[in-house]
Amino acid sequence: MIVSPEELARVYADPDVVLLDARAAGYEQGHLDGARRANVDEHLSAARDAGADATRGGRHPLPPVERFAAQLGAWGIGPETRVIVYDDQFGANAAARAWWMLRALGHERVDVLDGGLEAATVAGVPVTTHEPHTAPRPPYPATSWQWPIVDRDAVDTLRNDPSWRVLDVRSGERYRGETEPIDPIAGHIPGALNLPFVENLVHGRFKPSAALRRQYEAFLGDIPPERVIVHCGSGVTACHTLLALEAAGLHGASLYVGSWSEWCRNEELPREPARTK
Repeated sequence: MIVSPEELARVYADPDVVLLDARAAGYEQGHLDGARRANVDEHLSAARDAGADATRGGRHPLPPVERFAAQLGAWGIGPETRVIVYDDQFGANAAARAWWMLRALGHERVDVLDGGLEAATVAGVPVTTHEPHTAPRPPYPATSWQWPIVDRDAVDTLRNDPSWRVLDVRSGERYRGETEPIDPIAGHIPGALNLPFVENLVHGRFKPSAALRRQYEAFLGDIPPERVIVHCGSGVTACHTLLALEAAGLHGASLYVGSWSEWCRNEELPREPARTK
């Protein structure tokens, strides 16, 4: 689920491997040889759909399953394809989101590149401006998201239940309401605990699985992972922590896709008020 740049350098030219570039921008200026563009607004969410409303699903709601299944086919991805995803933010930009979506659709062979684009180029993977030739395939054979997803009503019900944990992976400053660079209101969901996704990393690489397991077992205590709800600003960087939990062998946590971007826009939902420094 997390692949080293050295491993990528060995396999990137394999015709059975599909690379996805999940950066927010820069694909046209240069990308890893063979990589398809997988933009979070265009391909990994329904953010650009007509009538998209952040009060219902947040800034990056999941696209319809059928559309994402068709997109996988357009990228040349079938059930047996090995997929490797990268971005330029240590997996947190959208590489982990693409990983989660593929896994949630039932695809087994998908990895996030540890260290991202920079690490790959250091390892010798060539960069090009040419788009790869892609032989399209039929839509991926899936009809539903198979990994757990919760909505805002479930979060509101469970956020104060001592047998559950709602985990906010944004920075401490955003969680505390000291700053909010994206959404209209600062603060956090009452009852949510904060463990920023950057705690999954050391020097821009994922911590070893054993270290991640110790970290999350200490944080969660006796709460099993299947009673953990993970969110962020819009359901993208939350997937970084879901990837870390899986790498740690802690399976079954849920994604709150709408995250703070949905929650803060609904006045009927409680919010911890913004604080100043």
